[in-house]
Amino acid sequence: MRMENKPEKMLYTVKEAGAALGVNSGMIRKLIKKGLLPGLKLGCLKVRKISLEKFIQDYDGMNLDDLDNIVPLILTDEREAK
Repeated sequence: MRMENKPEKMLYTVKEAGAALGVNSGMIRKLIKKGLLPGLKLGCLKVRKISLEKFIQDYDGMNLDDLDNIVPLILTDEREAK
């Protein structure tokens, strides 16, 4: 039996990008609207895989609860780490 190599997925829908980052699609749309995560319209709104990887790298160690005031992540209680 011969297995075909599937091409690597390069674009994610907003829903798929949210699932990849563990957030809802609304948050992905907010990140795109604020200019924190590049998006593109190709049929529907999409995000490149490399953009997701760069976003994770750029905002590692940051608190993004308030997208207008992104600050370093400071854990004051062990329960917050969950």
